[in-house]
Amino acid sequence: MAKLILTHEVSGLGVAGDVVDVKDGYARNYLVPRKLATPWSAGAEKQIEAMRKSRREKEIASVEEAQAARDSLQANPVKVSAKAGDSGRLFGAITPADIAEAIGDRAKVDKRRIHIAQPIKALGSYDVKVSLHDDVTATVAVQVVAAK
Repeated sequence: MAKLILTHEVSGLGVAGDVVDVKDGYARNYLVPRKLATPWSAGAEKQIEAMRKSRREKEIASVEEAQAARDSLQANPVKVSAKAGDSGRLFGAITPADIAEAIGDRAKVDKRRIHIAQPIKALGSYDVKVSLHDDVTATVAVQVVAAK
């Protein structure tokens, strides 16, 4: 078993700053090469604490706050403007970072917690899943409009 520090959120394993024990092959062939984790060492405790502090600042603290943010996000659609051609096709695609920026002050949302089912490449309305807390997920209506 290999002891690692996660540097990014890994589904089913943990979030950044967690110390986990995984099988050697999983660590050597998947987590470390993709820079999702680093080997654990005694000197890495400061790094772990910095990651946890950063995560706490970005996260919504309680389930009640997350539920209130979910209700707010689901009540009002999020508008994202992007350059589009005459046929309604976008020049590029809408990314989770674009959606997180459009949500802005309504809720603390990390772009890595926004899940887009299929790439958004045309004008229109889309439903996007946003994980606000471990127990709270919101389905947000995203309206993509042409930039003026």
